[in-house]
Amino acid sequence: MKEYLPIGSVVLLKEGKKKLMIYGRKQMQTSNGQMWDYIACMYPEGNINEDYMFLFNHEDIEKVVYRGYSDVEEEKFLKILNDD
Repeated sequence: MKEYLPIGSVVLLKEGKKKLMIYGRKQMQTSNGQMWDYIACMYPEGNINEDYMFLFNHEDIEKVVYRGYSDVEEEKFLKILNDD
């Protein structure tokens, strides 16, 4: 099963200088159809606009600063993500 961090997780990407907060998983880039593990916004600013949305994969993460909330509903959703 592929690993996905919960929504609300805060990460630092490899060679990154700014923390990002994950707000979506398994995202498709509409311009080219490429799939990404995550979409995130800057932390602590939050979602500013499309110019400040960041798509990346799990292997791009250098450090998990904070792991978001997880419960039974999250576990069920991860199974659905991995079934696709």
